[in-house]
Amino acid sequence: MTAAETTHEMVRIAAEAADAKGGEDLVALDVSEPLPLVDAFLVVTGRNERNVAAIADEVEERLLAAGHKRLRREGRQESRWVLLDFGDLVVHVFHEQERVFYGLERLWKDCPVITVDVAQPSTQA
Repeated sequence: MTAAETTHEMVRIAAEAADAKGGEDLVALDVSEPLPLVDAFLVVTGRNERNVAAIADEVEERLLAAGHKRLRREGRQESRWVLLDFGDLVVHVFHEQERVFYGLERLWKDCPVITVDVAQPSTQA
């Protein structure tokens, strides 16, 4: 089983939102095989607590605007690791220290990577 096309679109929306707020080291993983209720994880790093919160808020806002329903949100108050559960997509926005400590990429290393194409802003000369 692989992640649905709608999940890939959700990943794209979330990745662009995270990138717009300075999210770094974006990694999307297809976790549909080991996790029957989730298709994908998007893992993002923020530089500090304010950045983590801003990234999480932007991702949530854009996915809601695209018509996706948030099932739960955890960690927003501390903003060291914010988890946004949109059913098929779970977004993990980490402070860089927490990302290294928890190492989700190591835990899910056998899962296929979903290519994250973030549209580059056009530059005007």
